[in-house]
Amino acid sequence: MDSDRLRRLFEDYKAGNKNMEEIMSDLKKLPYEDLEFAKVDHHRALRGGFPEVIFCQGKAQDHIVKIFEALSRCNCNVLATRAWPEAYAAVSKVCPRAVYHEAARIISLVTEPPPHREGKILVLSAGTADIPVAEEAAVTAEAMGHNVQRIYDVGVAGIHRLFAHRDSLFDATVIIVVAGMEGALASVVGGLVDIPVIAVPTSVGYGANFGGLSALLTMLNSCAKGVGVVNIDNGFGAATLADAIVRSAARLAAGKQKGATA
Repeated sequence: MDSDRLRRLFEDYKAGNKNMEEIMSDLKKLPYEDLEFAKVDHHRALRGGFPEVIFCQGKAQDHIVKIFEALSRCNCNVLATRAWPEAYAAVSKVCPRAVYHEAARIISLVTEPPPHREGKILVLSAGTADIPVAEEAAVTAEAMGHNVQRIYDVGVAGIHRLFAHRDSLFDATVIIVVAGMEGALASVVGGLVDIPVIAVPTSVGYGANFGGLSALLTMLNSCAKGVGVVNIDNGFGAATLADAIVRSAARLAAGKQKGATA
């Protein structure tokens, strides 16, 4: 955040040259921090509800450290996905409070408690091998302030395991279903509930799974209602979509309540 630009915005507002809506619009356009190899968007939270998240895969370890440090200087919560232990060790030298979530492959730094979100996000995995992607979704959603429940290894090969948790299915606000192999679990869950189901195909499976393509196509061709699909192994994308759904529902409910009391 550039203090001079921010000061000018406040002076314009104080002088009556701009209203609050114009000020908020200007804040969304304020500049990013240029690290030469990366342009760190410090205003992502203002526009999207959560700070910019670092996707570590393919990045040089030194770049990850510098981006993480730049984000931490804003006193915001920081997430780095697809991280490895050595990257965490390097980050922890400049941000000692950072935490590594091994199963999720996420580095997190919590500088302030995230806002509490109403409702519950339920994360299901078809098999134990799908847990890394499921954990990426669960840890991301928790970092965004959501109440997350995990139920793992309830795939269609033993569907009675899923039915034993039917109360949790019906009590959820959004369900994230993570499945590899043929990816049938999302259709089963979609046929049981009346809430949004976010399907995440994983690359887990034998050769004809084609690295998750078979699960992706199964989920896209689901005949169950209310099933949306994200990319292969994209637990992060599923969590952010679930977050958007929950926040949109909360805004709608708040608007209705405000209208009822006006």
